[in-house]
Amino acid sequence: SLLCVDSELNNNLRLIRPALLGYPLVSSRMQTRCPATTQAAMGTRSRVMQLLNAGRLHAARVCGVVPSHAVASTSGASNFVMPSGNQAFSSRVLAGRNIFQLKAAVDTVQAATTPAPAAATPIIELPTSDESEKLLRIRHSCAHMMAMAVQRIHKDAQVTIGPWIERGFYYDFDLKTPLTEKDLKAIKKEMAKISKAKLPFIREEVSAEEAEKRIKEANEPYKLEILESIRARDPNASITIYHIGEKDHPMHWWDLCAGPHVEKTSDIDMDAVALESVAGAYWRGDEKRAQLQRVYGTAWERPEQLAAYTQLKEEAAKRDHRKLGQELDLFSIQETAGGGLVFWHPKGAMVRHQVETFWKDLHLQKGYQLVYSPHVAKLDLWKTSGHFDFYKESMFDQMQIEDEEYQIKPMNCPFHVGIYKQGYYSYRDLPIRMAELGTVYRYERSGTMHGLFRVRGFTQDDAHIFCLPNQIAAEIRGVLDLVEETLSTFGFTKYEVNLSTRPEKSVGDDEIWTTAEAALVEALQAKGWDYSVDAGGGAFYGPKIDIKIQDAIGRKWQCSTIQLDFNLPQRFDMSYIDDKTTKQRPIMIHRAIFGSIERFFGILIENYAGAFPLWLAPVQVRLLTVNDEVAPYANEVAAEMRKHGIRAEVNGGASIAKLVRNATKAKTPLTCVVGKQEVENKSLSVRLYAGQQELGALPASDVIARLVKSIASRTEF
Repeated sequence: SLLCVDSELNNNLRLIRPALLGYPLVSSRMQTRCPATTQAAMGTRSRVMQLLNAGRLHAARVCGVVPSHAVASTSGASNFVMPSGNQAFSSRVLAGRNIFQLKAAVDTVQAATTPAPAAATPIIELPTSDESEKLLRIRHSCAHMMAMAVQRIHKDAQVTIGPWIERGFYYDFDLKTPLTEKDLKAIKKEMAKISKAKLPFIREEVSAEEAEKRIKEANEPYKLEILESIRARDPNASITIYHIGEKDHPMHWWDLCAGPHVEKTSDIDMDAVALESVAGAYWRGDEKRAQLQRVYGTAWERPEQLAAYTQLKEEAAKRDHRKLGQELDLFSIQETAGGGLVFWHPKGAMVRHQVETFWKDLHLQKGYQLVYSPHVAKLDLWKTSGHFDFYKESMFDQMQIEDEEYQIKPMNCPFHVGIYKQGYYSYRDLPIRMAELGTVYRYERSGTMHGLFRVRGFTQDDAHIFCLPNQIAAEIRGVLDLVEETLSTFGFTKYEVNLSTRPEKSVGDDEIWTTAEAALVEALQAKGWDYSVDAGGGAFYGPKIDIKIQDAIGRKWQCSTIQLDFNLPQRFDMSYIDDKTTKQRPIMIHRAIFGSIERFFGILIENYAGAFPLWLAPVQVRLLTVNDEVAPYANEVAAEMRKHGIRAEVNGGASIAKLVRNATKAKTPLTCVVGKQEVENKSLSVRLYAGQQELGALPASDVIARLVKSIASRTEF
């Protein structure tokens, strides 16, 4: 709608936009067939022009009803621009902010667009369980209270495990009847009763024999299996039980648990707790074992935190890459071909092509050599590498070919080792950096796959560096710089960095581990990045650095990994000749920046909410024709754009309103309307998706020049 003093215009506003953009207001066909509509349109245009001239048009442009040049030229009119609903929410409220440190309200689009600023809304902190000991206790206690409530309602329910998770909790139940949304309300109501009873959480340490006795009396076979696994790991382990309420209390309940918990049930504000969903789960993650019902919940200290979390979760749902991937025709996963196998549609393939081209060009600039490797190899290769011994469960079954067993590759690293071993290197030749966009295949259970985030076939942006021990720090620093340059190009500038050090069981001598860990620390300190240390969390074959990125709504995604490896060089007897002409083992560094193209593409879709920046967009410009008469000019402009590397297409055969709507739904960065006046003036009426801005009529040559410059610099138009 258009905000002006004359409310009578509201019914006919949709008719005036063509006139203000400079192309015919009403087609000759409409003039003949719809004289009443024609008369209304003419009257509306006349009235708007009167208001413009009188300076009485107070606000302009929602969804581009009036172009910016029309408002700017109006004496006395306000230049305040009010963005449209969803776009205002994403561009004004969420852009660049942390989903877990956002204003509680994210109130409304109106709050984001009101000219007079309101009083500042306090920031609501939404920590993870790892970031808040208090929330960890609340969430773990909620899991126990939920299990207690379920067993009070469903007497036949058997409990299994109920941990806290990042921003909530869950509990798995063996129940004869399936739980529904209605059941969740009843469970929450029972939890509220438990909270109101102010029951204490009481820790008790018992012998394994006593725990076994109590578990058998309670007829909890899953708890008995957990107890047995604890005793198998450590026969002398202390066994702890947590009670809710005193043993003689009529509501008393207990669970085998290591804690921690809150002091009493009333410490939990039930208005800050929500039971979110029910899902299926296999006992111990094994599809051959019992199928259980998992109830997920979330818990916070205060109700306003829950409200903020709920709002932001809804925003995340709007960005779901599976939904947007289908709506924007980017990719599909077709069950007829098999789960976890991605079909890249033309538009998605174009975005992938841009990502991969950028990746390859940047790696060549940084001294990497591109390689390609086979998709299968003899099983013996995977036995030599150790993958068959340590990774067999994640590998597909072998193929029998001419009495030999072949394995489809789960990793690229042995192939890069093979390429290295075809050469003969002195210390002067190192470092050698090999990079490959290599597709690998890993077995994932059907229940664990999730869109592009967890698939069976994916392309790793894999690279391996073979270097001297005294080159580790410099190479790691180079990788960190490359990670930053790569990820920041896509708009990711906030990172969480973790250094994992030597575990209890490892290969390699003390000296090389000490050297390697010191080199990683040196590189991180030189980079100036804050990092946390996971002592003993490294792989058995070397320390590593993991980097998480933060997206537009504050979620953190594991992407980049830098892993030192003392194992494969030894297994494959890799060597170089040192300055004393003796053979030495090179250091091998595994390195991925995106992790995988598929997963990173899913992250990009959700980060941008499907609205890719200009340089990445599958279609960068849509030329919309008012009628068939202007189509030749539009096609001529599109051809010229393509000559300059601009991805442009021409759309017509429908009303301008429908064409604009379709371009907006497709999130096309630039939409150019082509009418009679544009043909005469060799111009284009330009509209941007970002902010729904109308730039008005611009010379076509200027539009092309600006596009070329913006795409080359990876900036917006």
